[in-house]
Amino acid sequence: MAEIKDPENTLIMETTKGQVTIELLPDLAPGHVARIKELAREGAYDGVVFHRVIDGFMAQTGDVKFGKSDGSSFDPRRAGMGGSDKPNLKSEFSNMNHARGTCSMARSQDPHSANSQFFICFDDAGFLNRQYTVWGQVTSGMDNVDKIKRGEPVIDPDKIVSMKVAADAKA
Repeated sequence: MAEIKDPENTLIMETTKGQVTIELLPDLAPGHVARIKELAREGAYDGVVFHRVIDGFMAQTGDVKFGKSDGSSFDPRRAGMGGSDKPNLKSEFSNMNHARGTCSMARSQDPHSANSQFFICFDDAGFLNRQYTVWGQVTSGMDNVDKIKRGEPVIDPDKIVSMKVAADAKA
């Protein structure tokens, strides 16, 4: 695991394929980083499936309503259509490139509709720049992200086992 410089702005995401460490970028997207941390601290992401995984593009997850495999509203057919019970976020677009390992918010056509869903880029996706809010960067475990099962929708998908802010994680 990579050395963690700022535990308050680092996520430890355990997936069914292994651990992924994500450096948060609060200077770039303070509202989105705050939301991700809030949901992580509530355990909202624990058990959420990777519902849309496109080879050479990205792995999408974070539907805490329909994508939480042990939740009362879990519906694999609807995973990707839900969010959290929190209000949508105002976009925080930047010039940050959607490079390999970039973590960015998913949204509908409305630029201010990001809520809880996010994706991790497998490869450079610069065509998304300034249209989606970048909030983090994978610093270790990208090899585990590469192993996530592909599909649209994914049959028997991989999932986030747990996602914690490093400052809260027990060593």
